[in-house]
Amino acid sequence: MELNVITKILPCLLGALMVLFSSAISDPLADSFLQCLSQETNTTTSDFVFTQNNTEYSSVLQSTLINLRFSTSATPKPFAIITPLTYSHVQSTILCSKQFKIQIRIRSGGHDYVGLSYTSYDQSSFVVLDLQELRSITIESAQNTAWVETGATIGELYYWVSQSSPNLGFPASICTTVGVGGQISGGGFGTLIRKYGIAADNVIDARIVDANGRVLDRESMGEDLFWAIRGGGGGSFGVVVAWKVNLVYVPEKVTVFSLSRTIEQGGSSLFNRWQYVGHNLSKDLFIRVIALPGLNEAGNRTMQIIFNSMFLGNVDKLIETVTDSFPELGLQESDCSEMSWIESILFFDNYPKGSSTDVLIDRTHKAKSYFNAKSDYVQEPIPEEKLEDIWKWCLEGDNPLLIMEPHGGKMDEIEETEIPYPHRKGNLYSIQYFEQWQDGSTESSEKRIRWMRKMYENMTPYVSKDPRAAYVNYRDLDLGQNDNAGNATYSNAMKWGKKYFGDNFERLAMVKGVVDPDNFFFYEQSIPPLIMSEENCGSCSYQSL
Repeated sequence: MELNVITKILPCLLGALMVLFSSAISDPLADSFLQCLSQETNTTTSDFVFTQNNTEYSSVLQSTLINLRFSTSATPKPFAIITPLTYSHVQSTILCSKQFKIQIRIRSGGHDYVGLSYTSYDQSSFVVLDLQELRSITIESAQNTAWVETGATIGELYYWVSQSSPNLGFPASICTTVGVGGQISGGGFGTLIRKYGIAADNVIDARIVDANGRVLDRESMGEDLFWAIRGGGGGSFGVVVAWKVNLVYVPEKVTVFSLSRTIEQGGSSLFNRWQYVGHNLSKDLFIRVIALPGLNEAGNRTMQIIFNSMFLGNVDKLIETVTDSFPELGLQESDCSEMSWIESILFFDNYPKGSSTDVLIDRTHKAKSYFNAKSDYVQEPIPEEKLEDIWKWCLEGDNPLLIMEPHGGKMDEIEETEIPYPHRKGNLYSIQYFEQWQDGSTESSEKRIRWMRKMYENMTPYVSKDPRAAYVNYRDLDLGQNDNAGNATYSNAMKWGKKYFGDNFERLAMVKGVVDPDNFFFYEQSIPPLIMSEENCGSCSYQSL
């Protein structure tokens, strides 16, 4: 009873006091939790449990954390980090956390934009379930499938697929250090999006540990839960420990190019033309646009528009395709490079030319930074005369980056209800607004966040509406959040849930209401449980999960 009283009082304490006294206050809770883990696993926990008193605690916490905004002394820390070595360790963590009413944060790659996989905004006691040791990959090249555990990185998956066959690939992120678990849970798009859709579209089975500690596959979890975990955002329904994915065909050689034009060199007009053709090109051709500050020929600060592309074919066919569909680009053979698909992964992830593909299995993160981001979807071309305003707003930032990813192709062919990711036909491209910096002062961070919010507000007339859509893998707490477990209601969550999932949000909440009605898997933007009575639900299948 005393312990329950303490855990109820803790959220009411001031944040600073929580940070200062956390280890002293949580010792009894930690001891009880660790004892439970030891009993549940029937083994010593020292190999996979790290408390704040452990010398390796900080290095494990920092190991996959990439946004330094959530690495300060004031950031709430877990009282323990569990790095399960087996699925039974995941099961035990869930069961013991439920017993002691402890929140779980689930981390695979640590790329989440607002730190939800390793911190808590409401000061509750929590543990991090860090899945980085569950990273095996089994390629079944004869069936063009693979089982990949959720703690593997996208780069590791790419590497081992390419080692299996030069003609196999997987449609997922351009950033190779992203964890497979988080990537697929929220969708996952990259250079193959227009040919094969997103990563979640290519999942054919999974293994999940549910709120009752059961390990379920597609057959035993049922089609409704299997639907929800493919693009419904990570961590709301259970702990996905492995995914079975379809591998896709890639040719022996692909062709890449990166063309840069300043505004003065006609970059704005080229971008305007891209708005009309980028989503209508051959499915084999992916051209994204990156806009960032640069210098013009006079040495003045201007906007630089970069056309960054991969084509599933040789250079001659690429030139022919671009000449037919986007001649304004003026693409020349000298602008292009032929390479294998796996080499194109290094090209897009900005590895130095000539790097070995072995870098993809090096889990060491590149330089970490402070960063902030938001997202939008564009459904009608932004009027060319308005582009000048957008470039002006960008130049008001210190280090802004706009990344525009084309949709169309395969994305137009998949119904928006096929999986929870709803942004299909009718979306020309997505926008990621991104800014990073190295100065960790509060003043510096607040300045960048103000710019981002202003930029996002200014873009309102030119992006999707009712709702204004967002990509769940670019988490944005400005869209709204659950205040605490007791306030995680469907109506409160609709303001952000509809933006991420559109009309699929209600179905996600109904699935949640069946598989996790007590809302054990809760965090600031977790799917809330929507409990439907039999008379309201009728014959809906969610009751049978």
